Amino acid sequence: QVQLVESGGGLVQPGGSLRLSCAASGSIFSINDMGWYRQAPGKQRELVASITSVGNTNYADSVKGRFTISRDNAKNRVYLQMNSLKPEDTAVYYCNAQVLRYYWDYEHGYWGQGTQVAVSS
Repeated sequence: QVQLVESGGGLVQPGGSLRLSCAASGSIFSINDMGWYRQAPGKQRELVASITSVGNTNYADSVKGRFTISRDNAKNRVYLQMNSLKPEDTAVYYCNAQVLRYYWDYEHGYWGQGTQVAVSS
């Protein structure tokens, strides 16, 4: 099996910064795309940012210029640096990874348990 564990959430004032981290472990041969999603109360889960195995990135328009996604392939980790946080960034943030468990495997998508980010004064 594969486990994703997020950390780094919390309460921050508007304009502040947080750095989320996600570690993947278990039966992993390789990881293709990794990403961060978020879900606010009463809303659908949405993509925040994604990164390919070679470092190509994609961002939601609402976070461009404020958030930066990065990854460490050797450690099977993905990060989200969040700057200039706004109250509308408040949500549970989930890590996602597209994993090949063996060299003959096809992609399986895995999710972390989520970490709460609250932006409030």
